[in-house]
Amino acid sequence: MAENKVSEIERMVVTRVFDAPRELVWKAWTDPKYVMQWWGPKGFSCPACKMDFRVGGKSLLCMKTPDGYEGWNAIEYHEIVLHEKIVSSMYFSDSKGNKIDPAELGMEEAIDGAYDVTLFEDLGNGQTKLTYIGNEPIDSAKESGQFEGWVETLDKIAAVVAELAQAK
Repeated sequence: MAENKVSEIERMVVTRVFDAPRELVWKAWTDPKYVMQWWGPKGFSCPACKMDFRVGGKSLLCMKTPDGYEGWNAIEYHEIVLHEKIVSSMYFSDSKGNKIDPAELGMEEAIDGAYDVTLFEDLGNGQTKLTYIGNEPIDSAKESGQFEGWVETLDKIAAVVAELAQAK
């Protein structure tokens, strides 16, 4: 009798601890005014950000490279637990939110049936741990630069969170 084997593909996971309360980290992650300040890795800008942040809603974001290329992402929200968790699916799109095959951009397809999950954990002492679990395999995320891009993006979020914390 053949043995059933299920192999789980390791997904991209990036984490960051912020010296700010969970509500501020959540605000930086979900308010388009702040998302435009951090969307994309170092040197990239976000000239457009439309967010319908609710279960069943969709966001459309533009990431502009230093040399002027504009790449678009769409995000659909499947579950939102205030200040705790966001379950979504993100994909490459055109400027209208229509899905683009990742292969056209030289990247692997997302793991079948996998969603992006963002967790916000209150560590006490005014610290928050953010964990982003992407829907792509870690190996392809490292090869394509997505992993490094998310690390740099979290650096940018940290700067936005620090400004919010100072203003509070």
